[in-house]
Amino acid sequence: MATTTVRRAPFGDISNQENCAGSPRAAKKPRVEEPPALHQPVRHTNSQEEKETTNLLAEQMEVGSPREEEAARLMRELEKDEPLLQENPRRFVMFPIQYSDIWEFYKKAVGKFLPTKLQRKKAVVLDDGGGGPVEGHVDWERLKPQEQHFIKHVLAFFAASDGIVNENLVERFSSEVQVTEARCFYGFQIAIENIHSEMYSLLIDTYIKDKAEKEYLFNAVETMPCVKRKADWALKWINSKTASFGERIIAFAAVEGIFFSGSFAAIFWLKKRGLMPGLTFSNELISRDEGLHCDFACLLFTKLVHKPSPQRIRDIITDAVTIEQEMYKVENPFDFMENISLEGKTNFFEKRVGEYQKTGVMSDKSEHVFTLNADF
Repeated sequence: MATTTVRRAPFGDISNQENCAGSPRAAKKPRVEEPPALHQPVRHTNSQEEKETTNLLAEQMEVGSPREEEAARLMRELEKDEPLLQENPRRFVMFPIQYSDIWEFYKKAVGKFLPTKLQRKKAVVLDDGGGGPVEGHVDWERLKPQEQHFIKHVLAFFAASDGIVNENLVERFSSEVQVTEARCFYGFQIAIENIHSEMYSLLIDTYIKDKAEKEYLFNAVETMPCVKRKADWALKWINSKTASFGERIIAFAAVEGIFFSGSFAAIFWLKKRGLMPGLTFSNELISRDEGLHCDFACLLFTKLVHKPSPQRIRDIITDAVTIEQEMYKVENPFDFMENISLEGKTNFFEKRVGEYQKTGVMSDKSEHVFTLNADF
């Protein structure tokens, strides 16, 4: 009697089963229509052609270039599919949250804002250490003329620079970015920058009595070469028609992360000497706000599809460093710089507290550490 041998497919080998007409897998499954996405970010991979276009634009970004208009047209075409910049018809409604990490930054900014800051800012300036206006002026008079000159330049730079940052936010970033979560952050940042500018203007108005000198400091973007150079550099990026959004994000991260840091350090130098606690306290609050703004710029940069080349980023940062710093890759001469990164533990019963955070809002997960092993 003949026997028939049946070969069994190995366990897990379903290729033959899939090809069988009677197999359930062979039956065509009905297509399920998916609901439309809510402005989901589009991910693309840069082609070689796109990279070459980006490099070409970097070379042609200078104002007055013969091919400036062509470069601007190419840039607009390249950025049409940037998720952050795409037209978003749902941008007027806040929920549902699409970018939870961007939203978290917005909530951090809200959490670090104290309503009493508005009410107390004048007291912080005039009530220098609790002794009233007299003590504040005594500390100011104790500074040497060269030290006063130095601090005046720092205050003049800050009074103008916050306005320049807001110019960029109002004229460019807030209108370009279509993501609601980022717009929330920018809206809050604009309000915070206005408070910072008012604070530094109030400091100048309080300590500088000569009207001519006061006007000179308030008009620092025109009267002080060192301040003018920084302002011109920032305004160049605001007004550029050919610089990509990514390049401008890097540039203003440099403004708030590089230009501001040296000036913050100058005021922390006064804190180390125990002088003008009102000024140094307000500087402590403002420096933390600006650090958050710089971190937010870095976060948005990670969302970009068409990023500038590493060499282009290096060029922008090097340009900013050249303007700001004279010391490059040398040992940090300011030991008080280490204190900027430390989380303070202040006795609420002894002095005002700078390590503020509203209850109910997420705590800061990032840690700012001063290092000397970076490129800049």
